[in-house]
Amino acid sequence: MNEFKTIAIFNFPHEIIVLKSILEHEGIAFFFQNENLVSVNPMASYAYGGIQLKIHPNDFEKVGDILDILNSNLEIV
Repeated sequence: MNEFKTIAIFNFPHEIIVLKSILEHEGIAFFFQNENLVSVNPMASYAYGGIQLKIHPNDFEKVGDILDILNSNLEIV
């Protein structure tokens, strides 16, 4: 997972629920760094740089398109 890079940062756990489902459905390898930490203590989000969506660089374009769609339709990203 060392080659995984951050493509998006979220402040609260509820912001990633739909995205997580879409990424799993698309079969894209990902993880959310600091997800559990922020779930336990939401104010820690700012101290640790938020919940960072990490993906493999090969998936940047596909995930970028997904984020654009979510941003324009759901206005959560």
